[in-house]
Amino acid sequence: MKRWIALYVGITGWAFLGAQPPAGEPLVHTYSIVAVDSVTGEIGAAVQSHWFSVGSLVIWAEAGVGAVATQSFVNVSFGPRGLALLKAGKSPRQALELLIAQDEGRDFRQVAIIDARGNSAAFTGKKCIAEAGHLTGKWFSVQANLMLKATVWEAMARAFTNTSGPLAERMLAALEAAEAQGGDIRGKQSAALLVVSANSTGKVWEDRLIDLRVEDHPEPVRELKRLLKIHRAYEHMNAGDVAVEQGDVERALKEYGTAGKMLPDNLEIKFWHAVALVNVGRFEDALPIFSAVFQKNRNWQLLIPRLVPNGVLKVTNAQLERLKKL
Repeated sequence: MKRWIALYVGITGWAFLGAQPPAGEPLVHTYSIVAVDSVTGEIGAAVQSHWFSVGSLVIWAEAGVGAVATQSFVNVSFGPRGLALLKAGKSPRQALELLIAQDEGRDFRQVAIIDARGNSAAFTGKKCIAEAGHLTGKWFSVQANLMLKATVWEAMARAFTNTSGPLAERMLAALEAAEAQGGDIRGKQSAALLVVSANSTGKVWEDRLIDLRVEDHPEPVRELKRLLKIHRAYEHMNAGDVAVEQGDVERALKEYGTAGKMLPDNLEIKFWHAVALVNVGRFEDALPIFSAVFQKNRNWQLLIPRLVPNGVLKVTNAQLERLKKL
């Protein structure tokens, strides 16, 4: 508990104590988006900043409730408190007004809140460092401060509304649009992307659909985009595993194949695709895939015998010997 209090005071202590921001206080300035998918109901938030691990401070979301982005001289408590107010039945505007009214550092804050129905509200304090501003609409809110240009948030809104596809990809397009306008005047360091389901199952691990962070990177948005592509491929891998459990071999192979096409150089995907082929009686089809994997990393070949005793890999003794000799 003491470590958390120390972290909180180090980041936002001046506001917590009702003081003015002293020189040298961390400047968690950034651009972000909170949004809801009008079709699926998924709720999300995305952010980029010239600040380490920005995702751990700025963006918050809860399935069936909404999302919050809290930034500038960030008051981290706005995240969980904002979600709690939405959960208690407050509108985004009401929740925002309550948070701001109780905060003596309000002039330095920037915060956006969206509920599960796509209603949004945002606030940019009059002492946020220029260029700073926000733009809200049905299904989204974009906000930015300490930007190179005052065109950032408008570009983000256009990119989000004009991009088709899943919510995560649309929010990523908004981040890319911000970068195209010059982004954070200080440069780039970290980025994050968070998506939760439309309705709560009561199981946080199931409700959190995407949770990707780039903590320290020269091109965080580009790296975040790469990670999202990997995430999508592994969604197909996971779907393939479920299909195997359900005995739907053809669907499993289709899912593994799709993942493999998305990430053709990924040895993990190749290996388990080959395992699935063996388990459905297509041993010969699996051999060239295994061979390609083993040539890249022989540890995968050492793994083969360990999969047999528990039935993960179903082979005859003769087939096992062939795999050992590849």
